[in-house]
Amino acid sequence: MNPNRCSGPISRRSFLTMGTLGITGLSLGDVMRLRAAQGKRNAAPDTSVIFVWLAGGPPHLDMYDMKPDAPEEYRGPFKPIKTNVPGLDVCEHMPLHAKCADKFTVIRSIAHTFNDHGGGSKRVMTGRIPLTPTETVNDSPAVCTIVAKMREKYKLGLPNCVSVVDGGRSNVDTYAQGAAYLGRGYTPFMVDGDPSKPNFQVKNIGVSEEMALRLDDRFTLLRGIEGVRREADTNRALLTMSGHYERAFDMLTSTQARVAFDLSKEPIALRERYGQNAWGQRALMARQLVEAGCSFVTVVMENPNIPGCFYNWDTHAVNHDNFIDMKLRLPLYDKAVTALVEDLHARGLTKKVMLVVTGEFGRSPRISKADGGAKGMRSGREHWPQSMSVLVCGGGMKHGQVIGSTDKLGTHPHDNHLTPNDLWATVYKHLGIDPDTNLYDQQQRPVPILPFGEPIRELT
Repeated sequence: MNPNRCSGPISRRSFLTMGTLGITGLSLGDVMRLRAAQGKRNAAPDTSVIFVWLAGGPPHLDMYDMKPDAPEEYRGPFKPIKTNVPGLDVCEHMPLHAKCADKFTVIRSIAHTFNDHGGGSKRVMTGRIPLTPTETVNDSPAVCTIVAKMREKYKLGLPNCVSVVDGGRSNVDTYAQGAAYLGRGYTPFMVDGDPSKPNFQVKNIGVSEEMALRLDDRFTLLRGIEGVRREADTNRALLTMSGHYERAFDMLTSTQARVAFDLSKEPIALRERYGQNAWGQRALMARQLVEAGCSFVTVVMENPNIPGCFYNWDTHAVNHDNFIDMKLRLPLYDKAVTALVEDLHARGLTKKVMLVVTGEFGRSPRISKADGGAKGMRSGREHWPQSMSVLVCGGGMKHGQVIGSTDKLGTHPHDNHLTPNDLWATVYKHLGIDPDTNLYDQQQRPVPILPFGEPIRELT
């Protein structure tokens, strides 16, 4: 193994499973289910977010911020093409973007200072300066978990927050989606695998009628077990888990969940428009989920599973040739993202739903070189948080514009310098969440949802 190779975002094995309490074999989820059944289900919220995560860091100079007049060692071999929005050019390998650029907005001037995948992921996912520049275990809650906390009153029969990922990448720490001091009850419901495959299944949703009756019998028995209920009331560790178990049990008995995750009823033509691959079908699933009432759906577009492609967007020259990779990867991305953009518009969802597409950082404007052995020299781009491009759509925002710019080489913001926090302030405004609201850490100290940042005025 090449010691200089960048391994990219680190996957950690998931260890959380549905547990039981004592010799009764009754899970804490049973307790929480009884409590939940006593209350009314609230109506679905009228706003939501689809967050597309390009794990590894996409190259802004090869996608949305091309510099055709820069020296060759910066601009690369790809050519820009005009879109239907004057002043907004995109890469030639994203022709579908060019046709619908009036339906989205590109932000070119977001930047931060964390150069490692772990630090960059934590910086973007949480809206906070992480305590450590590496690793992906959060010391602050990810935005998706904060949304889950702020909307926990909504009982929809499906999770408020969902994350759809590659098989084997379902640990919340893989992409810094942990809830930190909020507790695991607020982490996203993880859906791993390829929804385009015939054998794809969403784990832990739906049970037979017979099983449902058997579970209801267990609820009846549980009413007499005061000790279990008392333990759930008094043990703080169990309380932090209760939301996880309640949600897991709710999913098992939810008709809404089965419908929301089922792509089989979608027209074949629409599924083809998204792309009959993991990325396209995850994007389509996200649209179904927000229509069903989910507040926050993360769609991870990491491994395109194309021969000749690297597994994520981390195209250092020591890993892979950036331009070979992008030539193969970008058409899938182009199709999936524009299908989602056009579908949101076609279904009248652009007021309800805000779409955000980003990675943890951009990639270096200056092209690096490495010996690829028998395949010759490879060209790549390094980590680059100093400038990055973000696509946004919906949220009742103005579309068909470019916000901010970078310098002539694409190295740093030239005007309208923004941070990930300004993006999240815009998201929170769309969701009706006050970023000055205090949460409470392990020591019960008040912590504002967002420590700084202002909604991006051009979008609001």
